[in-house]
Amino acid sequence: MDGRGGVDAPGGVDGRGTPVGRRLVLGMLAAGAAGIAAGPVLQRAYDSTIGAAAQNDPTGISGLLPAGGGFRYYSVTGSVPHKNERTYRLTVDGLVRRPTSYRLADLRRLPQTRIVHDVQCVTGWRVPGTPFEGVRLATLLDAAGVSPRAKAVRFTCFDGAYSESLTLAQARRRDVLVALRMQDKPLGHDHGGPVRLYVAPMYFYKSAKWLSGITVTDHVEPGFWENRGYDVDAWVGRSNGRDDAPTS
Repeated sequence: MDGRGGVDAPGGVDGRGTPVGRRLVLGMLAAGAAGIAAGPVLQRAYDSTIGAAAQNDPTGISGLLPAGGGFRYYSVTGSVPHKNERTYRLTVDGLVRRPTSYRLADLRRLPQTRIVHDVQCVTGWRVPGTPFEGVRLATLLDAAGVSPRAKAVRFTCFDGAYSESLTLAQARRRDVLVALRMQDKPLGHDHGGPVRLYVAPMYFYKSAKWLSGITVTDHVEPGFWENRGYDVDAWVGRSNGRDDAPTS
């Protein structure tokens, strides 16, 4: 998944979608074929177009089309605002001694970790060897001073709809990042930028896009897709009724 708003889900928020005209379907499929046949420059333009279309596509049709690097675009809302150096903020609050707000520049100044790992979507597609780079989530939690009463971490997103959760032990893993870069370039809006969560060993719906809030809590709160049937503990190959090979 490319995180359907953080996740991979076909269809709209309720999964039903809306009727699509035959002309639209044929046009989108033709555009996909053209993007594959064209060179890298045209492919980049195609990816940008499909990414924008996906954010206003309640049908899920755009999720069937190929996209850059093997990723597909998902959003659970009709549109997602863009954030930049001036407007982006990431808050860390809840059961912490030092609530904090980070700008992009603040996050970039912190020690950066690069992880190269497969990305596995719960709907079946996989992108091998994908580099992500950013700040370890544990670094932000340590800086905030987590309360002894804390058991979990909840994540919210500036699309206004998506949320996720991890146990505190999961959140402190070395392969869980607050990611600023993907595929060795700044994280673009369509991939959840400027900042997203990246949980390497779990299905990609756990890697919430458009991250805006990190709240330390005393219990795990099921996220957007868990409330719609996905597993809360989303280890690749050991959850959601799937037997995918673990990501590596």
